[in-house]
Amino acid sequence: MFYEINDSMKAIQFEQVSGDRLAVGIVKSDELLEIGRIIGLDDDTMEASQKANPLFRTGVDVHENYTFAELRVINKDGHEDSLSLYILKNFILVVDIQDEDGSTVNSILQAIKKIPSNKMCEEKIICYFIDGLLSEGNMIAEKLRNELTEMEESIVKGSAKEAFNVELLGLKKKALKYVNYYDQIIDIAETLEENDNEILEEDNLIYISNLTNKVTRLRDDMNALSNIADHISDAYATFLDQKLNSTMKRFTIITTIFFPLTIIVGWYGMNFQNMPELAWKYGYLYVILLSVITILILSLMGRKNKWFK
Repeated sequence: MFYEINDSMKAIQFEQVSGDRLAVGIVKSDELLEIGRIIGLDDDTMEASQKANPLFRTGVDVHENYTFAELRVINKDGHEDSLSLYILKNFILVVDIQDEDGSTVNSILQAIKKIPSNKMCEEKIICYFIDGLLSEGNMIAEKLRNELTEMEESIVKGSAKEAFNVELLGLKKKALKYVNYYDQIIDIAETLEENDNEILEEDNLIYISNLTNKVTRLRDDMNALSNIADHISDAYATFLDQKLNSTMKRFTIITTIFFPLTIIVGWYGMNFQNMPELAWKYGYLYVILLSVITILILSLMGRKNKWFK
Protein backbone atom coordinates (compact mmCIF):
# COMPACT_ATOMS: atom_id res chain seq x y z
CA MET A 1 0.00 0.00 0.00
CA PHE A 2 1.34 3.40 -1.01
CA TYR A 3 -0.21 6.78 -0.34
CA GLU A 4 0.59 10.21 -1.62
CA ILE A 5 0.06 12.90 1.00
CA ASN A 6 -0.97 16.31 -0.25
CA ASP A 7 -4.22 18.06 0.61
CA SER A 8 -5.55 14.56 1.22
CA MET A 9 -4.33 10.97 1.35
CA LYS A 10 -4.50 9.30 -2.04
CA ALA A 11 -3.66 5.66 -2.81
CA ILE A 12 -0.99 5.29 -5.49
CA GLN A 13 1.26 2.63 -7.02
CA PHE A 14 4.91 2.30 -6.01
CA GLU A 15 5.97 3.54 -9.45
CA GLN A 16 4.17 6.82 -8.73
CA VAL A 17 6.23 7.55 -5.61
CA SER A 18 8.28 10.66 -6.24
CA GLY A 19 10.79 12.39 -4.02
CA ASP A 20 9.13 15.68 -4.85
CA ARG A 21 5.84 14.78 -3.14
CA LEU A 22 5.33 13.41 0.37
CA ALA A 23 4.40 9.72 0.37
CA VAL A 24 4.00 6.81 2.78
CA GLY A 25 4.41 3.14 1.94
CA ILE A 26 3.38 0.10 3.97
CA VAL A 27 4.75 -3.24 2.78
CA LYS A 28 5.35 -6.78 4.02
CA SER A 29 8.83 -8.17 4.60
CA ASP A 30 8.75 -10.27 1.44
CA GLU A 31 7.87 -7.20 -0.66
CA LEU A 32 10.78 -5.15 0.67
CA LEU A 33 13.65 -6.72 -1.30
CA GLU A 34 12.42 -5.70 -4.72
CA ILE A 35 11.37 -2.23 -3.62
CA GLY A 36 14.52 -1.74 -1.55
CA ARG A 37 16.87 -2.34 -4.45
CA ILE A 38 15.01 0.24 -6.55
CA ILE A 39 15.23 3.00 -3.92
CA GLY A 40 18.77 2.08 -2.88
CA LEU A 41 18.36 0.41 0.52
CA ASP A 42 21.32 -1.41 2.07
CA ASP A 43 21.25 -5.23 2.05
CA ASP A 44 21.98 -5.43 5.79
CA THR A 45 19.00 -3.29 6.76
CA MET A 46 16.72 -5.21 4.39
CA GLU A 47 17.92 -8.47 5.91
CA ALA A 48 17.20 -7.10 9.41
CA SER A 49 13.63 -6.41 8.26
CA GLN A 50 12.95 -10.03 7.34
CA LYS A 51 12.28 -11.29 10.87
CA ALA A 52 11.15 -9.86 14.17
CA ASN A 53 13.89 -8.86 16.58
CA PRO A 54 13.11 -10.04 20.14
CA LEU A 55 15.02 -7.09 21.63
CA PHE A 56 13.95 -3.49 22.07
CA ARG A 57 17.37 -1.83 22.00
CA THR A 58 18.19 -2.54 18.36
CA GLY A 59 19.72 0.81 17.46
CA VAL A 60 19.31 3.13 14.50
CA ASP A 61 21.32 3.14 11.26
CA VAL A 62 21.93 6.43 9.45
CA HIS A 63 22.73 6.16 5.75
CA GLU A 64 23.38 8.84 3.18
CA ASN A 65 19.92 8.69 1.63
CA TYR A 66 17.80 7.28 4.47
CA THR A 67 17.55 6.51 8.18
CA PHE A 68 16.68 2.96 9.21
CA ALA A 69 15.15 1.91 12.54
CA GLU A 70 13.73 -1.33 13.87
CA LEU A 71 10.75 -0.75 16.11
CA ARG A 72 9.34 -3.31 18.53
CA VAL A 73 5.89 -2.18 19.65
CA ILE A 74 3.90 -3.11 22.75
CA ASN A 75 0.22 -3.15 21.83
CA LYS A 76 -2.69 -2.13 24.05
CA ASP A 77 -3.34 -5.78 24.90
CA GLY A 78 0.29 -6.32 25.90
CA HIS A 79 1.29 -8.27 22.81
CA GLU A 80 4.36 -7.22 20.86
CA ASP A 81 4.56 -6.35 17.18
CA SER A 82 7.61 -5.64 15.09
CA LEU A 83 8.19 -3.29 12.18
CA SER A 84 10.94 -1.36 10.41
CA LEU A 85 11.02 2.27 9.39
CA TYR A 86 12.89 3.66 6.40
CA ILE A 87 12.81 7.42 6.42
CA LEU A 88 13.85 8.94 3.11
CA LYS A 89 13.43 12.41 1.66
CA ASN A 90 9.64 12.94 1.47
CA PHE A 91 9.04 9.21 1.78
CA ILE A 92 8.34 7.01 4.83
CA LEU A 93 8.46 3.27 4.21
CA VAL A 94 6.96 1.06 6.92
CA VAL A 95 7.79 -2.66 6.81
CA ASP A 96 5.24 -4.86 8.54
CA ILE A 97 7.36 -7.65 10.03
CA GLN A 98 4.96 -8.94 12.67
CA ASP A 99 1.53 -7.40 13.19
CA GLU A 100 -1.15 -10.05 13.59
CA ASP A 101 -4.13 -7.74 14.08
CA GLY A 102 -2.90 -4.89 11.89
CA SER A 103 -3.15 -2.42 14.78
CA THR A 104 0.39 -1.10 14.54
CA VAL A 105 0.34 -0.52 10.79
CA ASN A 106 -3.11 1.06 11.08
CA SER A 107 -1.65 3.59 13.52
CA ILE A 108 0.30 5.33 10.78
CA LEU A 109 -2.85 5.75 8.68
CA GLN A 110 -4.69 7.16 11.67
CA ALA A 111 -1.77 9.52 12.31
CA ILE A 112 -1.99 10.94 8.79
CA LYS A 113 -5.73 11.54 9.13
CA LYS A 114 -5.23 13.53 12.34
CA ILE A 115 -2.86 16.06 10.77
CA PRO A 116 -4.51 19.15 9.21
CA SER A 117 -3.87 19.12 5.47
CA ASN A 118 -2.32 22.59 5.51
CA LYS A 119 0.23 21.49 8.16
CA MET A 120 1.22 18.15 6.68
CA CYS A 121 4.93 17.29 6.73
CA GLU A 122 7.12 14.23 7.08
CA GLU A 123 8.22 15.12 10.61
CA LYS A 124 4.63 15.45 11.81
CA ILE A 125 3.65 12.10 10.34
CA ILE A 126 6.51 10.44 12.23
CA CYS A 127 5.54 12.17 15.48
CA TYR A 128 1.82 11.46 15.18
CA PHE A 129 2.53 7.85 14.28
CA ILE A 130 4.79 7.18 17.27
CA ASP A 131 2.55 9.27 19.53
CA GLY A 132 -0.35 7.02 18.53
CA LEU A 133 1.65 3.97 19.61
CA LEU A 134 2.16 5.61 23.02
CA SER A 135 -1.42 6.85 23.45
CA GLU A 136 -2.04 4.72 26.53
CA GLY A 137 1.37 5.25 28.13
CA ASN A 138 0.07 7.48 30.94
CA MET A 139 -2.83 5.13 31.66
CA ILE A 140 -0.49 2.11 31.84
CA ALA A 141 1.80 3.96 34.25
CA GLU A 142 -1.14 5.01 36.44
CA LYS A 143 -2.52 1.47 36.54
CA LEU A 144 0.88 0.09 37.46
CA ARG A 145 1.30 2.75 40.16
CA ASN A 146 -2.09 1.83 41.66
CA GLU A 147 -1.17 -1.86 41.73
CA LEU A 148 2.10 -1.08 43.51
CA THR A 149 0.28 1.15 46.00
CA GLU A 150 -2.18 -1.65 46.79
CA MET A 151 0.70 -4.04 47.39
CA GLU A 152 2.35 -1.53 49.70
CA GLU A 153 -0.91 -1.13 51.64
CA SER A 154 -1.17 -4.91 52.02
CA ILE A 155 2.21 -4.88 53.78
CA VAL A 156 1.10 -2.15 56.20
CA LYS A 157 -2.17 -3.99 56.92
CA GLY A 158 -0.38 -7.34 57.27
CA SER A 159 -2.50 -8.92 54.53
CA ALA A 160 0.24 -9.60 51.97
CA LYS A 161 -0.38 -12.72 49.88
CA GLU A 162 1.88 -15.77 49.89
CA ALA A 163 2.82 -15.08 46.27
CA PHE A 164 3.60 -11.43 47.07
CA ASN A 165 7.18 -11.51 45.79
CA VAL A 166 6.19 -13.29 42.58
CA GLU A 167 3.48 -10.70 41.85
CA LEU A 168 5.81 -7.83 42.69
CA LEU A 169 8.52 -9.23 40.43
CA GLY A 170 5.99 -9.43 37.60
CA LEU A 171 5.12 -5.74 38.01
CA LYS A 172 8.78 -4.76 38.09
CA LYS A 173 9.49 -6.76 34.93
CA LYS A 174 6.57 -4.98 33.26
CA ALA A 175 7.96 -1.58 34.26
CA LEU A 176 11.45 -2.44 32.99
CA LYS A 177 9.97 -3.76 29.76
CA TYR A 178 8.35 -0.39 29.14
CA VAL A 179 11.58 1.39 30.09
CA ASN A 180 13.35 -0.52 27.29
CA TYR A 181 10.45 0.19 24.94
CA TYR A 182 10.61 3.92 25.59
CA ASP A 183 14.42 3.99 25.45
CA GLN A 184 14.19 2.43 21.99
CA ILE A 185 11.90 5.21 20.78
CA ILE A 186 14.07 7.89 22.41
CA ASP A 187 17.10 6.51 20.52
CA ILE A 188 15.17 6.74 17.25
CA ALA A 189 13.83 10.24 17.97
CA GLU A 190 17.22 11.61 19.04
CA THR A 191 18.87 10.23 15.89
CA LEU A 192 16.19 11.81 13.71
CA GLU A 193 16.57 15.07 15.60
CA GLU A 194 20.33 15.11 14.88
CA ASN A 195 19.43 14.81 11.18
CA ASP A 196 22.97 13.94 10.12
CA ASN A 197 21.91 12.99 6.60
CA GLU A 198 19.78 16.16 6.31
CA ILE A 199 16.71 14.26 5.14
CA LEU A 200 14.31 16.12 7.44
CA GLU A 201 13.57 19.83 7.39
CA GLU A 202 15.44 21.76 10.10
CA ASP A 203 12.43 24.01 10.76
CA ASN A 204 10.26 20.98 11.50
CA LEU A 205 12.65 19.19 13.88
CA ILE A 206 10.81 20.84 16.78
CA TYR A 207 8.15 18.15 16.37
CA ILE A 208 10.76 15.42 16.81
CA SER A 209 12.15 17.28 19.83
CA ASN A 210 8.69 17.44 21.43
CA LEU A 211 8.29 13.71 20.83
CA THR A 212 11.63 13.02 22.51
CA ASN A 213 10.59 15.04 25.55
CA LYS A 214 7.26 13.24 25.84
CA VAL A 215 8.76 9.77 25.59
CA THR A 216 11.50 10.74 28.06
CA ARG A 217 8.83 11.66 30.61
CA LEU A 218 7.10 8.31 30.08
CA ARG A 219 10.44 6.51 30.46
CA ASP A 220 11.24 8.41 33.66
CA ASP A 221 7.80 7.52 35.08
CA MET A 222 8.44 3.82 34.44
CA ASN A 223 11.91 4.07 35.95
CA ALA A 224 10.38 5.64 39.06
CA LEU A 225 7.82 2.80 39.28
CA SER A 226 10.62 0.26 38.98
CA ASN A 227 12.40 1.97 41.91
CA ILE A 228 9.14 1.95 43.89
CA ALA A 229 8.93 -1.81 43.31
CA ASP A 230 12.45 -2.14 44.78
CA HIS A 231 11.43 -0.14 47.86
CA ILE A 232 8.31 -2.28 48.31
CA SER A 233 10.45 -5.41 48.05
CA ASP A 234 12.69 -4.04 50.83
CA ALA A 235 9.62 -3.17 52.92
CA TYR A 236 8.24 -6.69 52.46
CA ALA A 237 11.57 -8.20 53.54
CA THR A 238 11.47 -6.00 56.65
CA PHE A 239 7.88 -7.11 57.28
CA LEU A 240 8.91 -10.78 57.09
CA ASP A 241 11.81 -10.13 59.48
CA GLN A 242 9.48 -8.44 61.96
CA LYS A 243 7.03 -11.30 61.65
CA LEU A 244 9.80 -13.80 62.30
CA ASN A 245 11.06 -11.76 65.25
CA SER A 246 7.52 -11.66 66.67
CA THR A 247 7.25 -15.44 66.37
CA MET A 248 10.64 -15.95 68.02
CA LYS A 249 9.61 -13.56 70.79
CA ARG A 250 6.50 -15.66 71.52
CA PHE A 251 8.56 -18.85 71.63
CA THR A 252 11.06 -17.15 73.96
CA ILE A 253 8.28 -16.02 76.32
CA ILE A 254 6.73 -19.50 76.39
CA THR A 255 10.15 -21.03 77.06
CA THR A 256 10.79 -18.50 79.85
CA ILE A 257 7.48 -19.24 81.55
CA PHE A 258 7.83 -23.02 81.42
CA PHE A 259 11.57 -23.21 82.07
CA PRO A 260 11.14 -23.33 85.90
CA LEU A 261 9.09 -26.52 85.43
CA THR A 262 12.15 -28.10 83.85
CA ILE A 263 14.13 -27.23 87.00
CA ILE A 264 11.42 -28.71 89.21
CA VAL A 265 11.28 -31.90 87.15
CA GLY A 266 15.07 -32.20 87.20
CA TRP A 267 15.13 -31.50 90.90
CA TYR A 268 12.61 -34.13 91.91
CA GLY A 269 13.95 -36.56 89.36
CA MET A 270 17.24 -36.88 91.29
CA ASN A 271 15.74 -39.46 93.65
CA PHE A 272 17.86 -38.57 96.69
CA GLN A 273 17.13 -40.75 99.72
CA ASN A 274 16.43 -37.84 102.06
CA MET A 275 13.87 -35.96 99.97
CA PRO A 276 10.89 -35.75 102.35
CA GLU A 277 8.43 -34.88 99.56
CA LEU A 278 8.94 -38.33 98.00
CA ALA A 279 7.48 -40.07 101.04
CA TRP A 280 5.01 -37.33 101.91
CA LYS A 281 1.33 -38.17 101.41
CA TYR A 282 0.67 -34.84 99.65
CA GLY A 283 4.00 -34.65 97.84
CA TYR A 284 2.48 -35.25 94.37
CA LEU A 285 -0.19 -32.58 94.93
CA TYR A 286 2.45 -30.22 96.30
CA VAL A 287 4.56 -30.47 93.13
CA ILE A 288 1.48 -29.88 90.94
CA LEU A 289 0.50 -26.77 92.92
CA LEU A 290 4.10 -25.54 92.91
CA SER A 291 4.22 -25.85 89.12
CA VAL A 292 0.86 -24.11 88.60
CA ILE A 293 1.74 -21.27 90.99
CA THR A 294 5.11 -20.79 89.28
CA ILE A 295 3.44 -20.52 85.87
CA LEU A 296 0.82 -18.09 87.20
CA ILE A 297 3.43 -15.86 88.84
CA LEU A 298 5.56 -15.72 85.67
CA SER A 299 2.47 -15.10 83.53
CA LEU A 300 1.43 -12.19 85.75
CA MET A 301 4.96 -10.81 85.62
CA GLY A 302 4.93 -11.09 81.86
CA ARG A 303 1.60 -9.31 81.60
CA LYS A 304 2.78 -6.55 83.91
CA ASN A 305 5.98 -6.07 81.92
CA LYS A 306 4.10 -6.28 78.57
CA TRP A 307 5.89 -9.38 77.33
CA PHE A 308 2.88 -10.43 75.27
CA LYS A 309 2.63 -7.28 73.10
